[in-house]
Amino acid sequence: MITRSRAWTTLAILATATTLPLTACSAPQTPRLHPPAAPATPPKKHTPPTLAPGPQGQTPVFESAPRTRGTAKAPRTVALTFDADMTADQGPRAAAGEHFDNPALVNTLRRLKVPSTFFMTGRWAEEYPAQARAIGADPLFEVANHSYSHYAFTRDCHGLPTVPAHAMRTDVDRAFAAFRKAGVKRPLPYFRFPGGCYDQRALRALAPVGVTAVQWDVVGGDAFATDAGAVARQVLDGVRPGSVVVLHCTRSAAPATERAVRTIVPKLRERGFRFVRVSEQIAAARTPQSTRPAGATQN
Repeated sequence: MITRSRAWTTLAILATATTLPLTACSAPQTPRLHPPAAPATPPKKHTPPTLAPGPQGQTPVFESAPRTRGTAKAPRTVALTFDADMTADQGPRAAAGEHFDNPALVNTLRRLKVPSTFFMTGRWAEEYPAQARAIGADPLFEVANHSYSHYAFTRDCHGLPTVPAHAMRTDVDRAFAAFRKAGVKRPLPYFRFPGGCYDQRALRALAPVGVTAVQWDVVGGDAFATDAGAVARQVLDGVRPGSVVVLHCTRSAAPATERAVRTIVPKLRERGFRFVRVSEQIAAARTPQSTRPAGATQN
């Protein structure tokens, strides 16, 4: 026979056994943490197209793109390039008021929406850092290397002083350093020889830098010219599909260039040309023959 005392004890034990799980279920739970979101995939860095090294690993030289007849989907192209020249010893002339820049030309290219490539000397970037930085930041333009000092890389080059062979690479590297200091974030691995003068020795000297040398097939003739009409005619007469035109971005040495461009651009557009940067012309030159539009030929 169960006594009243034992009955109360049994009920207490049963009550405890019943409430323990309930207490545990009602206890606050540690919130479940969601796994951290996967980091966003960083944007792919755009690698500018370059040409393969030449014989014995020499610096490759680019002059113009394939001569395509052009179609509605792939119009004929032309690249306007502008040399921003300033030699290492022209600082006193700039301090005295001579202008080696040409803001009006840059503004005209923007207004007309003309993609262009500026071949800039390091000394020019040092003299006009704000302009160099603005040109480099504009998606319409691209900046490439035109040496630091604008001294020639061969002898007897339009009267320019000569860079000795052992200093050629240093001169080019110094220009890239000047661009970075001015705030030009993405200068392209293209190099234009001052005066357009080069030889095998120069091509060998610059091979370790990894640049593509960019020449031209149309000379604008704007250096020291004052007749904008004559400059425009020379360009218009010379341009072919795939052409690279050399002009200048210096008020003192090429005062007629901006006015000439105002004629050149609409006339070439009337002929069905599309303006591109040099990088696009080099990319076209790298395209395999089998994938080029009909009518394309390699120079």
